[in-house]
Amino acid sequence: GVQDAMVQWWYGHNAVAFFLTSGFLGMLYYYLPIRAERPIFSYRLSILSFWGITFFYMWAGSHHLHYTALPIWVQNLGMTFSVMLLVPSWASAGNALLTLNGAWHRVRDDATLRFIMMAAFFYGLSTFEGSFMAIRPVNSLSHYTDWTVGHVHAGALGWVAMITFGAFYTLVPSIWKRERMYSAALVEVHFWLALAGTLIYVFAMWNSGIIQGLMWRTYSADNTLVYSFVDSLLAMYPYYIARAFGGLLFLLGAIVASFNIWMTVRTAPAAGAVHDAPLTSGILENAPAE
Repeated sequence: GVQDAMVQWWYGHNAVAFFLTSGFLGMLYYYLPIRAERPIFSYRLSILSFWGITFFYMWAGSHHLHYTALPIWVQNLGMTFSVMLLVPSWASAGNALLTLNGAWHRVRDDATLRFIMMAAFFYGLSTFEGSFMAIRPVNSLSHYTDWTVGHVHAGALGWVAMITFGAFYTLVPSIWKRERMYSAALVEVHFWLALAGTLIYVFAMWNSGIIQGLMWRTYSADNTLVYSFVDSLLAMYPYYIARAFGGLLFLLGAIVASFNIWMTVRTAPAAGAVHDAPLTSGILENAPAE
């Protein structure tokens, strides 16, 4: 019943918060200063934004249940905290982007840093969109449509995947004791494939979702629906083709990344002994007698 739905979205939204947000923010704060060779703009702001996200996120799940049998005060609670959540979320995104002040030449020259920068940008974009879609009149248009799919993939592809790629490109050479990735050109190719694929995918779903919402709420003079569900599906066809194309570009980028990582590992220098070096005879000779 209603209680089950509320518990489900209490879990569902906190899964997004603590599986797909908090941990990846940690990755952002760790790898961004390494690639930019600059300290985080404000450590105090990072702490405040972390605790703000931790507190506000827990109350936001009920905005997924607007216009249902859920008590209206619970819906209002979810909407209010979702809008308030924009403050700590943008504090994190802004903190990351302000860290790049004075390091924009590195963004131009380093595709790995560009991955991290775009992750921060998409994090700010998707959190704004989430707060905006939680407002009840907006939700009446967007709910059950592809707009939600576009919102989710702005976060999944633009935020989570981008920061993960940036972390891999920083971590892999370090683990396998190489100065850089096997091919900087392939990192560049991957960045543009991933960015183009994400933008095409997300914009296609935004357009598709808005058109769906408008078609589903269009009534004739006698208060009957003007468009059938099949009509709305036919209108979505070009956007689904665009979504498939965007997803294909993103997949090609991931394949390029996998090849680059594999070649980096494969051509890494042989590792030394992983055990402790044996004691020399001189040390044994100088040991005290029992």
